[in-house]
Amino acid sequence: MKSNTTLIRNATIVNEGKTFLSDLLIKNNRIEKISSNISIDFATEELDAEGLILIPGIIDDQVHFREPGLTHKADIYTESRAAVAGGITSYMEMPNTNPQTLTQSLLKDKYELAAKKSIANYSFYMGAGNHNIEEVLKTDPKNVCGVKIFMGSSTGDMLVDDEATLNKIFSSTPMLIATHCEDEQSIVSNLKKYKLLHGNDIGIEMHPEIRSREACYLSSSRAVSLAKKYNSRLHILHISTKEELDLFRNDIPLEQKRITAEACVHHLWFSDEDYPKKKNFIKWNPAVKTAEDREAIRKAIVANKIDVIATDHAPHTLQEKEMSYLDAPSGGPLVQHSLLAMLDLVKHGVFTLELVVKKMSHDPAVLFTIQERGYIREGYYADLVLIDQKKSYTVSRENILYKCAWSPFEEHTFQNSIHTTFVNGNKVYSNGQIHDCALGSRLMFTER
Repeated sequence: MKSNTTLIRNATIVNEGKTFLSDLLIKNNRIEKISSNISIDFATEELDAEGLILIPGIIDDQVHFREPGLTHKADIYTESRAAVAGGITSYMEMPNTNPQTLTQSLLKDKYELAAKKSIANYSFYMGAGNHNIEEVLKTDPKNVCGVKIFMGSSTGDMLVDDEATLNKIFSSTPMLIATHCEDEQSIVSNLKKYKLLHGNDIGIEMHPEIRSREACYLSSSRAVSLAKKYNSRLHILHISTKEELDLFRNDIPLEQKRITAEACVHHLWFSDEDYPKKKNFIKWNPAVKTAEDREAIRKAIVANKIDVIATDHAPHTLQEKEMSYLDAPSGGPLVQHSLLAMLDLVKHGVFTLELVVKKMSHDPAVLFTIQERGYIREGYYADLVLIDQKKSYTVSRENILYKCAWSPFEEHTFQNSIHTTFVNGNKVYSNGQIHDCALGSRLMFTER
């Protein structure tokens, strides 16, 4: 019986800082060979990729797919389909679902759901609360991406504000600790001040004043201090201010860093100048801030102070986002368009294509020590994306795959399009169509 093979010919491969023309052979779920003019007696499929860019699949280290309990907004099946349409082949999902992922049993339930429903590869964070340290310490670092701490409240109710608990988590947890950093006391104080000034008639333009830059720095610096005290592995999510960038190093290799940082697409794309038009549809926590902050974060990516680019994909329904500022939840859907957004920034000279591949594929794999993914290498899993640089793509309600059915990028025309996505060697997306031919796999990790 012949094995399942796919031969990709004449691709322009971008990988590990190099760009070169080559063929690539997929055998079953792995990359079998990378070479020019590969000769093979039989291939299940041959694909001529002349003029197309081939990159390793994107690894998104922060998504909210809303299952279980919040499936009117999204679910693992719908959002993983949108992810692969956007070139994301692996994701790491957050614990603020309903119920919150605060026990090993509930964590196991999420993995069982994904095994039946996810088109992309997956991992799930174990959630930390004020009273579940025993459960947190049971987490296996070989098959769970990390522990998530909300050091500031966001969507859901998972704020960890007990000093003894924070010290216990940072001192006892051997695996990566991912944090949402916004100081709760600052936010509460700011909101009270604006309510005194405006009552309930607070506009979205006040969001970055309420969820302020000071709140971000105060919480991020506190997390860094705890990590340094206990030599913890700390990963601070969605950096949104220029001040926070001084907390991170770029003078040692990523493999040696104990403290790392993530930037999200929305903080690289939007600024507070977009609030009048986009309104609650760009309401995120932490808030989108100034163009100066955006520029500083972009430069920090180039300088390797920020280690990965992700989405914080967090869908809500149109009805929820159209409510008043105080009532509308924070977050928005991004996985279908994050790579395209970064490729537009490449076109504009903000980043190089090689750097985008590094920050969205290679470095997430290194940071989380993901086994055999994130690179185009012989023997690695065939998680691959073909990009058509000659075909533009306009975002519309008709081609949005998110369950919430909207995007902050609506009506924007991206200068590239996703041609084909492979997950574990299976073609799951091509020419605008999802192929539900196979499911993704659970990510596995090497202990650091």
